[in-house]
Amino acid sequence: MSVSAPPEPPRSSPPGKPKGRRRAGLAAVGVLAASALTATVVSAIAPAGAQQPVGVGPLPINFDITDENGGWFDSGLNLFGSKSLAVAELPRLGTTVAVPSIGGPLLEDPLSGLTGPLTKGALGDTGLGLPGLGLDKTLETVRGIGAADPAAKGLALRAEDLLGQLADAVGKLPANEPVNLLDLPVGVDLQGVLNSLAEFAVAGPPVTVTFNVDPAKSGSIRNPIGLIAPEGAQAFPYEEAKGAFYGKKTIQLDKPGLYAFTDSIAPYMLGAVVVDDPLTLGLDFGEKLMVNGQEKPVASNSDLIQRLVNTFFTATNPNNWQQYSATEDVSWNPIQPPAPILQYDPAGNPVLIPNLDAYFDKKFQFPRTLPKLTAPKTPGVGEVWMATQMEDYAGKVKEGSLTKVDVENWTVAQKIAAPGIEMNNVHNMWTDKDYKYIYGNEWFSNKTDVFDRATGKWIRSLEVGPNPAHVMTRPGNDELTIGINAGKDIVLASPGGEKITKRIPVNPQSGVTPHPHAHWTSADGSTVVAPETMTNSAVIADLDSGTVRHEPVGAFPIATSMTPDDKKAYLSNFLGGSITCVSLKEDACATPNGGTAKLSTIDLWQNYNPQTGPEAGKPWGGLTIQTPVSPDGKAMLAENTLSQTVSVIDPKTNKYIKDLPCNPGCHGANFGAKKGGGYYAYVSNKFSNAMQVIDPDPNNDGDLSDAAVAGQIVLGAVPTTKVDDQIVAHPGVGGQGVLAIPLVYNGWVQQNPEAYREKLTPKQLDPIGKN
Repeated sequence: MSVSAPPEPPRSSPPGKPKGRRRAGLAAVGVLAASALTATVVSAIAPAGAQQPVGVGPLPINFDITDENGGWFDSGLNLFGSKSLAVAELPRLGTTVAVPSIGGPLLEDPLSGLTGPLTKGALGDTGLGLPGLGLDKTLETVRGIGAADPAAKGLALRAEDLLGQLADAVGKLPANEPVNLLDLPVGVDLQGVLNSLAEFAVAGPPVTVTFNVDPAKSGSIRNPIGLIAPEGAQAFPYEEAKGAFYGKKTIQLDKPGLYAFTDSIAPYMLGAVVVDDPLTLGLDFGEKLMVNGQEKPVASNSDLIQRLVNTFFTATNPNNWQQYSATEDVSWNPIQPPAPILQYDPAGNPVLIPNLDAYFDKKFQFPRTLPKLTAPKTPGVGEVWMATQMEDYAGKVKEGSLTKVDVENWTVAQKIAAPGIEMNNVHNMWTDKDYKYIYGNEWFSNKTDVFDRATGKWIRSLEVGPNPAHVMTRPGNDELTIGINAGKDIVLASPGGEKITKRIPVNPQSGVTPHPHAHWTSADGSTVVAPETMTNSAVIADLDSGTVRHEPVGAFPIATSMTPDDKKAYLSNFLGGSITCVSLKEDACATPNGGTAKLSTIDLWQNYNPQTGPEAGKPWGGLTIQTPVSPDGKAMLAENTLSQTVSVIDPKTNKYIKDLPCNPGCHGANFGAKKGGGYYAYVSNKFSNAMQVIDPDPNNDGDLSDAAVAGQIVLGAVPTTKVDDQIVAHPGVGGQGVLAIPLVYNGWVQQNPEAYREKLTPKQLDPIGKN
C-alpha cells in the first residue's frame, strides 16, 4: 500500500544543545526511594492520575509499552529519572503492618528527614539515622510482627536494638564500598533474629505485573520478555509462542529480588521491578539471579548484574545520555539511584551497598570527561547516513531522523525528520544502485519509506509488515530485501519500493513467531541470512525459490553479516556472549584448532568472568549487535552494548584480536571507502551523540593489531545543516543503522555510477580480486 506525499514543511535550524542536569537535584528522590516505595511515596511525588508503581499481591504493577524516549516501559512514575522502574513490596502475612493491598502504606511519612544527599559515610553527614539506609521499613515490619504475635515480641525488641547498632556501625563506613553484613558481629546477630521473625510472617501472594501494548501509545506490536529474575522465579523468561502483540500480558513475580524486562523486538527498551522483602535491609536484589541466555544463575553482587543495572539506568534515563562537543571538553556524570541495595555473594552472604550511586561512581569511574571530538585526518569518500533514532522534533510526536554526514569534509549536511508523514523511529537504511533513493524502515511502525536522496523529499511509503528492521537491495535486479522484525517474513519489494513482490515465511513449521531481525543479502543476490531471535537459529533463504533452511546459533541472535565471497555468515548472539559462524556452502568456518567446520563459535567472553569481571588488559564483548565484515574480507567489527567496545576479529581465522572503545548503546556499523585506499567503519551509539570512525588497518598491511579509532563526529545539526523540522531535544542521539555511499561491498561496488567509480581505487572497486 502506498500513500501520496504531503507538502514539504518549512525548514528551520535547531536550537542550542540543552543544559545538563546536576546530580544534587535527584538526591531527595533517591533517598526517598531508598527508604520505602509505598503508596505514600506515590501520592507524594507522582502526578495526579498516574499508575500505581507499587505492587503488593493482587495490586498490579502496570507497564505501558510506548514509543516515547525513556518511557518504553512506562510505570507511570519517574524514579531517579527513569520511567521504567517500579518497586513492589512482598507481602508478609501475620503482621499488623498495613500494605497497599490491605489498606495503607508501610510508613506514615517516608518523606520526613529525607531531603539531603548521602555523602561521606554510608549514612552521610546529614544525620538521617535509620531512613538513610532504608532500615525504617524493616523496623516498622519488625514492630508489626511483634504487635501481632506475643510470641514474637521479644525477637522484635531484639531486632529493633540490633537495627540501631547496625546503623551506627555502617554509618562509619564509606558509602561507595559494599559491606558483607556477616563481617559485622551485629550483622550476624541481626540476620539470625530476622530469620526467626520470618517464621511469624510468611510470604504472601505474588506480585502481579501487567504489560499493556496499546496502539494509541505504541506504533506497532511489542513482545515484552524477561531479562533477569531471581533463581526459581515462576515461568521466567515469560516468552510465548505468539510473539509480539497488541493487548495485555500479565505475569506473576513470586520471589523477592530484581526482575528486568526487555522487548524482544527492540531490546534496548527496558523495564525493571524490585520485589522487596520488608524483612531484609535496603532494596533486595535476591540471592541468585537468572539472566536470559545464561545457563547458570549468578550471584546478585556479580559484575554481570552490576553492568546490566548500570546499562539500565543509562538507557532509561535520557538525562544520562552522552552529549559530546566539537569545541570543548564536557563532563558526563550519569545519575544512579542513591539507594541502599542488598545483594548476595556466591557463598550466599548478604552484601549491603549503602549507596548505589556512590558505588557505581567508583566502579565505573564517574564522572568522566568527554574530550572535544576531532575528525579523522584522512577524509572518507562520499557520505554516511545514520539513523539518529532518539532525536525529538517540534513538528511531530514520534522520534527519529535520518542524518547525513559529508565524510569528505566531516560535516553534518542534512537531517530528514519527515514530520509530514510522522516518521516513527527510522532504524536502518539502504539505497538503490543509481543512488536516487534512500530507503528507511520505520521500526516502530509498519512501513518502508522512500526518500529522494538529493533533496530529502518523501516519495512514498510501502506497508510491509510489523516493525520492519533492516532493508538492503539485491545486487543485479535492485529489489529490496526487508526483514519483518515482529513478524514471520522476509519481504521482497520492487526497485523504488513501489510494491511487494514476494513474502518468504522464515520458519512456518516452528509454531513460533520467529522475529527475524538484522539480515544480510549475499553479494550474488541469491540469498538472505537472518537471525531468528525467538528460535535461536539462523534462517538461510533462497530468494528465487523461496525455500529456507536453518542452522542453530546462540542465545537471542540479533544481527547478521557475510563474507564478501558468500561462503559464510556471522550471527551475533546478543544474550549469548558469542558470534556464530555459519557455512553457506561447503565447510568454511575456522575453528580454534586451525581446521574448518560447518559451524563454529567465537567466544567473546573468553576473558570475562560473570562474577569477577573482565581480565585486565584483555578484550571482551557483551550484548553484541552488528558484526559487519569489511568489503575485502580482512576484518570483522562487532559492536558491544554492555562492554561499550568494538571487537576486532580476523574472519579468516575467527581469532579475537583486540577491542576498541565505543560509547553507551554501541550498536551498529557499516564500511565505507577511505580516500586513497582502505576502508573506514562508521560506528553508531544509541545513547550518545557521537559517531566513531574506525580504521581497521591504517597501513593496509593486513595486520589488524593496529586497528584504531581514527576520529569521532558530533551528529547534532550545525548552522549549515539542511533540516526539515526543528530539533527540540537529544540532538544527534540514538545512532543505530548506518549506510555509507558509495556502496563498497562486493556485489554492490561493481554497480557504482561512473562519478563514484572515479573516487575509488582499483582495489576498492575489486575488493576480493575477482576481476
